Amino acid sequence: MKKTILASAIAAATFSGAAMAQESNLPTVYGNIQYAVAHDNIDGGPSTVDHFDNGTTLGVTHDHQIAPGVTGFFKLELEGINADDKAKSSGIDKLDEAYIGVKGDNFGQLWIGSDDSTYESAIDKIVNFYEVATLSIGGSYETGEGDLIQYMSPSFGGLKLGAAVQFNGDGDSSNNGKSYPYQLAAIYSVDALELAFAMDSNDGKEEYSSNDASDNNENTYGLRATYAMDDLSVTGQYQTRKDVADVFGVLGVYTMGKNQFALSYEMKTADDADDTKTTTVTLQALHNLSDNMYVYFEGYLGGGDDVYGGVDAVKPTFDNPAGKPAVAPYSDERTIAAVGAVYYF
Repeated sequence: MKKTILASAIAAATFSGAAMAQESNLPTVYGNIQYAVAHDNIDGGPSTVDHFDNGTTLGVTHDHQIAPGVTGFFKLELEGINADDKAKSSGIDKLDEAYIGVKGDNFGQLWIGSDDSTYESAIDKIVNFYEVATLSIGGSYETGEGDLIQYMSPSFGGLKLGAAVQFNGDGDSSNNGKSYPYQLAAIYSVDALELAFAMDSNDGKEEYSSNDASDNNENTYGLRATYAMDDLSVTGQYQTRKDVADVFGVLGVYTMGKNQFALSYEMKTADDADDTKTTTVTLQALHNLSDNMYVYFEGYLGGGDDVYGGVDAVKPTFDNPAGKPAVAPYSDERTIAAVGAVYYF
């Protein structure tokens, strides 16, 4: 899961080191180790406690001036280290992000490769905010994060326009050959308010970068509004896809010195015969120990119409935070309490 706090910290560290790296034209290397312990309980089902790697990564970035006002850049980020268990770790074995591109003040930014998609970056903020995020509810968009060509315009009086297309060629048999799913986004910022609208055509299959795919290619539409007031920010978002689901969420974040507190509510209503509902309330308390290390607590309370657990093909078995199956009778309540620590450079 993407980590907003960690991503911001790494971006700041990368930026501060970029000037020194550029003088010698050396790339900037960054990384992190993330550990967590979580207690996961399904009402009427199993209760587990696990220690796990929560997304340790190692990356490298570089940029250089191609011409006055035009910069070329690249990023490569790897994960899959499994830093919690030496016996089960085979080293870095998974790609998170890899792309190259060009950017300039006058024409915006164009990049190609594997990265968070335009729709995800514009709309799906809540699921990407938390550290563990096992019960967070993401939107029902399926264009993956690989083979993407993306563009973000410069700001036109506070308005930015984004677009992405995934190039699935003849050799992509997992996607039934050629397909060109695309995404469009508009993001408008004025003073403390940011508004975003985006859509995903869902014309490909998500299995190109993950294993969860459907044959429904109805468009996904999303709206988001974020208002930042000094130490407090509030985000509301709504996503919908015909014959799949409607997803609503609201998130409040308050910072106080080295501390951050967050509270959110999410609800998903499936477009099925029962209008099956899934809800999640999440609380986070995070403390920055230093410029390179922070600790956190997260609590998740999941509810809904018997959506947790299960062993048959109708309702899937859910994984606990450590990635192990949580097999249980169907239940309408699941709780997770997690504590973790992150060291980054």
